[in-house]
Amino acid sequence: MAHESFEDEEVAARLNENYISIKVDREERPDIDHIYMAVCQAMTGQGGWPLTVFLTPNKKPFFAGTYFPKSRKYGRTGIMELLEQITEKWNEDHEKIREIGDQVIQDTTSRLLENKQGGSISEGTLQKAFQMYERMFDTEYGGFGSKPKFPTSHNLSFLLRYYKKTGDAEALAMVEKTLEAMHQGGIYDHIGFGFSRYSVDEKWLVPHFEKMLYDNALLAMTYTEAYQITGKVKYAEVAEQIFTYILRDMTDEGGAFYSAEDADSDGEEGKFYVWQPDEVVNLLGAEEGDLYCELYDITEEGNFEGHNIPNLIGTQLEAFAKRKQIPLEELKQRIEASRQKLFLEREDRIHPGKDDKILTSWNGLMIAALSKAARAMDKPLYAEAASRAADFLLQNLRREDGRLLARYRDGEAAFAGYVDDYAFLVWGLIELYEATFELRYLREAVQLNEEMLRLFWDADKGGLFFYGSDSEQLLTRPKEIYDGAMPSGNSAAALNLLRLAKLTYDAKLSQKADEQLQAFAGAVSSYPPGHALFLAAIDFAYSGSSEIVIAGDPAQSGTQHMLGIVQRRFLPNALLILHPAGAAGEEVRALIPLVQDKTPLGGRATAYVCQNFACQAPTDDTEELEDQLARG
Repeated sequence: MAHESFEDEEVAARLNENYISIKVDREERPDIDHIYMAVCQAMTGQGGWPLTVFLTPNKKPFFAGTYFPKSRKYGRTGIMELLEQITEKWNEDHEKIREIGDQVIQDTTSRLLENKQGGSISEGTLQKAFQMYERMFDTEYGGFGSKPKFPTSHNLSFLLRYYKKTGDAEALAMVEKTLEAMHQGGIYDHIGFGFSRYSVDEKWLVPHFEKMLYDNALLAMTYTEAYQITGKVKYAEVAEQIFTYILRDMTDEGGAFYSAEDADSDGEEGKFYVWQPDEVVNLLGAEEGDLYCELYDITEEGNFEGHNIPNLIGTQLEAFAKRKQIPLEELKQRIEASRQKLFLEREDRIHPGKDDKILTSWNGLMIAALSKAARAMDKPLYAEAASRAADFLLQNLRREDGRLLARYRDGEAAFAGYVDDYAFLVWGLIELYEATFELRYLREAVQLNEEMLRLFWDADKGGLFFYGSDSEQLLTRPKEIYDGAMPSGNSAAALNLLRLAKLTYDAKLSQKADEQLQAFAGAVSSYPPGHALFLAAIDFAYSGSSEIVIAGDPAQSGTQHMLGIVQRRFLPNALLILHPAGAAGEEVRALIPLVQDKTPLGGRATAYVCQNFACQAPTDDTEELEDQLARG
């Protein structure tokens, strides 16, 4: 609608004649988007974007819809016609329209504030969720449900936790099937790396070519966790490729990360990403070009509107190498050489537009992803990138009074942060502490978490409102708990509260964590798969956490070796703390009391592995540390 209608002089003239037009960026103002999407759903039974809402002068919504062409098309009312009709109705009986607005507000408020009562959560909720995921799983192509398919990675992360907890091989099999299918599909950019937002078909071939920062952050986390739990290097390689894309194409000079890349370029969706066989052969030569086209499904007929999206669907590299009688490592080297040439050629094309907004919430997710990978893969570069981004946010996305802000662009920070901004950044800072052991990041996490509770906590019913008590007050103050394309701020906050309560030994935070879990028990128990990250919080709370303290000099190889042993493992409910000697140790003890009596034995790096604060015997032996971690 932006190009078709809002930039059209005829439409603009009619709008300006009778209306005050406000175009809202839903990523800058997710509070407005959240509430008025509920208005649209209440009025029409469905929603989507672009979202079109008409309000009275006193801001009461009375008509809502999604896309309207300029003129009537395929039976769909055009915006020109709609504007005329609404103007006539308003002039005829604006009191009636005001009454409609009152009713819409009442219905929407009821919808947003609906609180399912009577539910309870327990470890049994996790089993119920797993059984429902099993029923929804696409055994042929991976993923859940039918087309369009979204890479909801937090579903997969929950299944990894369930496998870790129960040993149920089916949970891991669902994850591996999905991760491999997504990476083989056209939803993955095999030339420049990174995932698109979703696939329009069930087999992950044709993407909606838009690339989102949050998708790539969440997927990088899941591929990293899959690497940790299976030891399969191919999953680490996918995560590394995602980070290559992010650090190359989506990183601001200040270190923070941009939001998205558009689906279209030069007026055509996917044009930047598709190929013809002759383009590939002319660039690579006949032998290498034919090999690449055969491997990546690039044909004369095409697999997407006469063009080709490179993909590996149905292809196993090992089998292809064997059939072609090419040693596997040689094939990989040739593919990589071809990819690099194709990438450089593609760089000369008109690029998709880049949304260079820096969003606090999405950056928090990428900080968490980089920090996890830095630990799991021993990649200091990723920890450095996460630190630069965190420092940028902490320096540039705060008001003078310290209040967190939501968006930075062209030197301007704006919009009071939402619960997602706080929850996701706190998540990222906790992960970053465990990657760097720089105590300042944990201090910032504690401070931001306190501010979040002060501004967003519902003192009557528990849980966190979507926007703060100091923000612009809209029709109502909703709470979001559903984990959709992104997990909800309330789910992330539940896990943060549990982790920070353990780390800081703060009874008040522990109480808040319990209240957070109970506040949403009804919603979560009624449909567990819709709350995957919240399920991770339930697992943490009910299965028990581990506290692992490595006491020693961080400059010594023995200390680093012990840290590495822990960091490489998939320990989702573990907290890892470094307890150095001297003044640095005093600072750690002041913030993390549980390290108080945990010191090096004989001056050597020593590990303390505890379960709910009950510790196994301290050890300075790495093999014994491995055994203790394996025991639980």
